[in-house]
Amino acid sequence: MYELFENLGTWLVSDAQWSGPDGIGHRLAEHLQYSLLATLIAAAIGLPLGLLIGHTGKGAFVAINLASFGRALPTVGLVVLVFLAGGLSMLPVYVALVALAVPAIVTNTYAGMTAVDPDVKDAARGQGMRGHQVLAHVELPLALPLIMTGLRLALIQVVATATIAAYVSFGGLGRYVFDGLAQRDLVQVLGGAVLVALVAVVLDVGLAGLQRFLFRHRTA
Repeated sequence: MYELFENLGTWLVSDAQWSGPDGIGHRLAEHLQYSLLATLIAAAIGLPLGLLIGHTGKGAFVAINLASFGRALPTVGLVVLVFLAGGLSMLPVYVALVALAVPAIVTNTYAGMTAVDPDVKDAARGQGMRGHQVLAHVELPLALPLIMTGLRLALIQVVATATIAAYVSFGGLGRYVFDGLAQRDLVQVLGGAVLVALVAVVLDVGLAGLQRFLFRHRTA
């Protein structure tokens, strides 16, 4: 076991392992590209949907059921299904990652909107604000902490799952996991898993710190 971790340390810090198209730096850039793009697409879908449901109060069952859907989603199965329908491309990967991220964004956005004190909304309407003004100037600012939590959770889930890109012969840090399994190279498999975990932890800690900084003046 000690030898395994010693070899892992050597693998992680080796200059050769960080250079070239198969190097950690390049694979990390690919992984972040897949993750960020999928999260942005999911946000473009999930944020308006969550805001609409939270503001109007209609379709709340959609937000509630999406949470269960997100937990039960067979990501690899979805990749294979879209792959069989659309052929070899990044489309199956992005479809699966977006489908994974949308539920967290919708449910947290909806939760943030419903957490806004009804008296505050009534006071805004009493001052002559229209529905869209209440949404933009009252509900949205107050719901932002929970909305950001949803975006953070979605990004971390996507980062952890973006290894599936390697399942259909593309890049990212998952390349080390799948190539290592094919070559029976346990060090490479473990190295890929450690790198994915480190990226997820660093992003989570960084985004949590940013969230605390942005809302440091908010009272609980």
